[in-house]
Amino acid sequence: MLFDLTKIDPIVRAQIESNPKLVALFSKFPKKLLAVNGDAKTSKGVKLGYRTAILYLAPHGISGENLCPMAMVAQCDTACLFTAGRGAMSSVFFSRLRKALFWQQYRVTFLALLASELTLLNLAALRDNVTLLVRLNGTSDIRFENYNIMQSFPNIQFYDYTKIANRKNIPANYDLTFSYSGVPLFAPHVTKAIANNMRIAIVFRSRAIVEDIIAKGEKIMGLTIVDGDDTDVRHIDPQGVGVALYAKGKAKNDTSGFIFDRVA
Repeated sequence: MLFDLTKIDPIVRAQIESNPKLVALFSKFPKKLLAVNGDAKTSKGVKLGYRTAILYLAPHGISGENLCPMAMVAQCDTACLFTAGRGAMSSVFFSRLRKALFWQQYRVTFLALLASELTLLNLAALRDNVTLLVRLNGTSDIRFENYNIMQSFPNIQFYDYTKIANRKNIPANYDLTFSYSGVPLFAPHVTKAIANNMRIAIVFRSRAIVEDIIAKGEKIMGLTIVDGDDTDVRHIDPQGVGVALYAKGKAKNDTSGFIFDRVA
């Protein structure tokens, strides 16, 4: 096989090696990396004139290398977006695992393919008179600003959610939203993000709670709350606010502190 599977979970490795279709999948590079308007939330951005492309990798340690450095501290690994929607399906799981291994083991080739896709997507957006948005950390938290990607495409608006509060040297075309967790060990990072006037995404247990908070003008952690679940067009939200989202997938039943449990 093209990819080294020795660092992944032995059960997952055995499943791949015993399935001819999966052996074939992991014996070649992906032909494409980015999903365009691939979920209900990003597709809603179309009405605002945006086309969204997202890179989804297998998160935290699934690929044998931790692609979400704060996942254990924030305890967001079990409530991860990876378990929501299509991410919970086996074919999607293996596709994202292959992309993560591609990133880890063939980075130069990975970055070349990414640059090629971004070039074509940008040309298509210009042709169609829409604004291209690119999110490279759909299910990861990599410091992509260190790989000269945004700098090479200054006319593309990049954005991400992150649990890393001290990211520096962020290009002007890269917008970051800090992702909240209420786990006590993670509290200093939340405090730092607030002090840095970052926009903070806060996950609530239900849509009803979000609507009630916004209707009452209630502040959370001193932050004015805006609705963030209608679209994923985060860069047009002001900094220094709380962006209200609501739980999906396994996160609905999470009790780790990942969800802000304000009772309606």
